[in-house]
Amino acid sequence: MSFMRNLNLINFFRAIVVLTCLAPLPCFAEVKLPNIFGDHMVLQQGQQNKVWGKAEPGEQVTVKIHEQSQQTTANDAGLWSVLLDPLPVGGPYTLKVSGTNEISIDDVLVGEVWICSGQSNMQWVVNKVYDADLVKAEANYPRIRMINFPNVGSQEPVWKHDKAAWQLTTPESVGAFSAVGYFFGRQLHNTIDVPIGLINNSWGGSAADAWVNRDVLAEQEFYQETMNKWKQREEAYNDLALKTELSEQDKKKQQQLRGAMFGNQRPANIYNGVLKSHLGYGIKGAIWYQGESNASRAYQYRKLFPLMISNWRDEWGQGDFPFYWVQLADFQAEQAEPGDSAWAELREAQTMTIAALPNTGEAVIINEGEGYDIHPRNKLIVGQRLARWALAKQYDIGIPCQSPTFSSMEKQDGKIVLSFTEVHKGWRPFDVKKPLGFAIAGEDKKFVWAEAKILKDQRIEVSSKEVSNPVAVRYAWANNPVCNLFDGVGLPLTPFRTDDWPGVTVDNR
Repeated sequence: MSFMRNLNLINFFRAIVVLTCLAPLPCFAEVKLPNIFGDHMVLQQGQQNKVWGKAEPGEQVTVKIHEQSQQTTANDAGLWSVLLDPLPVGGPYTLKVSGTNEISIDDVLVGEVWICSGQSNMQWVVNKVYDADLVKAEANYPRIRMINFPNVGSQEPVWKHDKAAWQLTTPESVGAFSAVGYFFGRQLHNTIDVPIGLINNSWGGSAADAWVNRDVLAEQEFYQETMNKWKQREEAYNDLALKTELSEQDKKKQQQLRGAMFGNQRPANIYNGVLKSHLGYGIKGAIWYQGESNASRAYQYRKLFPLMISNWRDEWGQGDFPFYWVQLADFQAEQAEPGDSAWAELREAQTMTIAALPNTGEAVIINEGEGYDIHPRNKLIVGQRLARWALAKQYDIGIPCQSPTFSSMEKQDGKIVLSFTEVHKGWRPFDVKKPLGFAIAGEDKKFVWAEAKILKDQRIEVSSKEVSNPVAVRYAWANNPVCNLFDGVGLPLTPFRTDDWPGVTVDNR
């Protein structure tokens, strides 16, 4: 009996051990970071920088770099963030984040960080530009780094994109970089001699609507019609999802709607799917190359584009950081006679944003496009014209940055005399001495090509024998205008019109 009792006790304790081993262990969530924080990252100099992540609710998190240590506690949702004090320019530093585990991020530099955003002309890679082989051959810039984010459309915030990682600029890596972003960053790096971080989140064909917080869009009266159209699409998609059986027609409709639901046009899709994963990361400013997808709604863009910039600034929490964009280039067939143009109206909306918001600027590239290709290959000059703005405004380099801009008009004896600002070192018509690209109209609003003459005081006199009493002038007002007026440093005259007559996109939503 004693033997059997002992055997039963042994088996009992064995069972306890087995059950104990099989029981789930206490769950300790590891500290995690979004992938904007990774090896080779660049932090913005001269300011505090936010570092954030996830952990077990209530877990203490410590962030160390250089000679500082910051601590915080994860909230009830497991979210945490700290602010790093400004760090000395240079590096490399090691960033360590620890809780129940430790993450070590190596080769961290401190310099200037810029967002590179927009659609395909920002996304366009170095491999596809003119002289790509030469550009890659000399691309030995280990202090210029870029991170490329994938294209994800979502109505729910995406916290992390696993495949995105910071890369050093080498002949092998640079081919996949945004060309405009790279040429912009290279110009800054070579001029101010500090590390440059470039965050490329561009998505070809994207509409500005997709980059804005949906709640912000829903509050705007000017956007209600557009929002209602999207709600109808969303309801149709949801109705199809509830059906147990779909006809062939339903399947085609569902597929079409699915592309819209997860694509780059739907309000807030890119804001949530891409931007939210790094919104709040320390930056100096943003460069932007977009507009083609909103050209049919150019009048709406007058409000939508400034709204997008303001939304970014509000949520980034870094004040009115600089925001510079590229005006639409020339594209499509040249027109024999003056007329209306949606692309011209979009360019106008872009230019109007300079007056609407502080710390903004526009790189004009009206002569750099290609009629048959929406993706002009000369991205070097685009990056340089954007860099002019940053160098002049943020880094105190004494160079011109803004293209000549129309300021006022005066009628004189059957002619119109135009005045301009930002004409650096006088006018220089390209190719021929005669200024091209001007059209003039009387009260009948019918435009004809005009003769243009540069006066000694740099004003421009415009007239036509066909218009005895002119009231309005337009310049480069077409999808692909023939125009040739530059100032002495090579900046093209900004396309403009003196009238405010309703355009072809005035009612489009």
